[in-house]
Amino acid sequence: MQWAKGLGLGLGAAALLALGIILGHFAIPKNTPSISATQDLDLEILETVMGQLDASRIRENLRPLPDAGPAWTPPRPSSTRCSLTLPPSTVASAGGVLYSCLRSEENLTGEQGGPDVVPPYAAYAPPGTPQGLLVYANQGSEEDFKELQTQGIKLEGTIALTRYGGVGRGAKAVNAAKHGVAGVLVYTDPGDINDGLSLPNETFPNSWHLPPSGVERGSYYEYFGDPLTPYLPANPSSFRLDLANVSGFPPIPSQPIGFQDAKVLLCNLNGSSAPAAWQGALGCDYRLGPGFRPDDRYVLYGNHRDSWVHGAVDPSSGTAVLLELSRILGTLLKKGTWRPRRSIVFASWGAEEFGLIGSTEFTEEFFSKLQERTVAYLNVDISVFANATLRVQGTPPVQSVVFSAAKEIPSPGPGDLSIYDNWIRYFNRSSPVYGLVPRLGSLGAGSDYAPFIHFLGISSMDIAYTYDQSKTSARIYPTYHTAFDTFDYVDKFVDPGFSSHQAVARTAGSVLLRLSDSFFLPLNVSDYSDTLRSFLQAAQQELGALLEQHSISLGPLVAAVEKFEAAAAALGQYISTLQQGSPDPLQVRMLNDQLMLLERTFLNPRAFPEERYYSHVLWAPRTGSTATFPGLANACSKARDTSPGSEAWAEVQRQLSIVVVALEGAAATLRPVADL
Repeated sequence: MQWAKGLGLGLGAAALLALGIILGHFAIPKNTPSISATQDLDLEILETVMGQLDASRIRENLRPLPDAGPAWTPPRPSSTRCSLTLPPSTVASAGGVLYSCLRSEENLTGEQGGPDVVPPYAAYAPPGTPQGLLVYANQGSEEDFKELQTQGIKLEGTIALTRYGGVGRGAKAVNAAKHGVAGVLVYTDPGDINDGLSLPNETFPNSWHLPPSGVERGSYYEYFGDPLTPYLPANPSSFRLDLANVSGFPPIPSQPIGFQDAKVLLCNLNGSSAPAAWQGALGCDYRLGPGFRPDDRYVLYGNHRDSWVHGAVDPSSGTAVLLELSRILGTLLKKGTWRPRRSIVFASWGAEEFGLIGSTEFTEEFFSKLQERTVAYLNVDISVFANATLRVQGTPPVQSVVFSAAKEIPSPGPGDLSIYDNWIRYFNRSSPVYGLVPRLGSLGAGSDYAPFIHFLGISSMDIAYTYDQSKTSARIYPTYHTAFDTFDYVDKFVDPGFSSHQAVARTAGSVLLRLSDSFFLPLNVSDYSDTLRSFLQAAQQELGALLEQHSISLGPLVAAVEKFEAAAAALGQYISTLQQGSPDPLQVRMLNDQLMLLERTFLNPRAFPEERYYSHVLWAPRTGSTATFPGLANACSKARDTSPGSEAWAEVQRQLSIVVVALEGAAATLRPVADL
């Protein structure tokens, strides 16, 4: 009943004020001049009063008042909290709190953190700890909740996020409760109070606008006056209602929050887009819910910053591209004109030249999170070796997105070729599916992509511009890792005019945006079929007879490759069907997870115990001469001159089994989620 005591104190203060006015009336001296009933306004007195009203005195009157605290002590909540949590999942998360709202406003001027600052809470709202999926209910009017029901959203047991305006504070909770909502959050949208401004440098203390952590407190009581004594003065002898019979209190727990917290909640909601009239100024598409996107997906873009000497080409040509891309995308993000569907992470690695130390440490520290959430890794180390053509190394699923980007960008130099058309002139291969296409190189361990593909199983690529190999036998640019790798060297010999740097920036930027913003991930898993079929054919042609001599059959491998091809083709057809319709977000999310997780299925940490970090059964180092699955090629190379039944031939059988199991697991990953 602490609030009742506070209410009594407030009423007492009001009574004292009234008593003071009455005493002042009776204290007027008796010998003052009488006032005639017909006497008009004394203009001289009026002018005197107007002239003596002093702005500086009013200012000084105000100065101590804010520090004196409220005129009466309001009730304080014992605790307030709102948080975003995930339930435990067998797929991606152990559950737990992902985000907690601020419990107090940020102490920006030293005046927001004192003991007399009442924490943000909804006065008169009942206590409770409701839990449920979040929905966005605009201003919480009756019409707003009916609109959610019209959209097919089940409100029972949800938490409604509403914004101030439209209806009173308490009415938001009353309307929500009618539809079975368990609790209400209320925030102030910068579009409603700040003319859309929301950044810290645009708000208090730099302007009069509400800062991101600001929370509007207020009464959520539907009426006015003392709730326990309606129509009666709150005298000690007055009748008081039982609390259980008091009307006008919010029927469900409510909590006001700042738009800093509301942005985290609202900008991560699932569901369809809210109506145009419901959109605000938080810089994202307001969605209705229910619930959140399970967790962020990452697209990583990396380049190392350490060099042996000046390093203008290695790595600063890549760093220059990274800085330009991050500048442009950062500007768009700050303006609120763009927000990626998936989180883009720009990484500047240290100690690459000493053995990929920075990137490897990063993958070790964040192993689980990166494996669960990373869509792809894009590496631009040396962006320009020379200015002849694009050169891309990568895993098969990234081929299609790189091709799509390269076809849309003009190639540097004379003529009207695209980067794709120019690329195919220098590096090409014949594909049984596509015909003549540019050739992607495979990923070894030459740069920071290595831990991402070999250790984490993340689809990866490395993009650069390079030289015409028909005109030089140089294995790399001539000043590599020397003191002559300077800016002038780049400016004069490597890329005069920096048009090749621009071409790499455009290609990498296009790939980055396609990976981050596409509704369906632009990873074509069917492109793995070419690689697997070529590996299988090499094994059959070059190792088949030898394996038969030792009673080792390639039949299971043939069957596994065929299973993968069938599953990949079926998934591709399913994607085409979904693209022609209107899939719900859950369908798209499940499909994208299949595309993202395919690469992980090729990992086997026990496949190559002698090779540190290498666990990808398709891209581990190959010492054998046969261009097939590396474990099989290496084992056959070692066993070739040993006797039947040796440990070396047992290892051949083990490596063959490892590949078969990996391919069968990959095929299972591509099949419909409901199929076990």
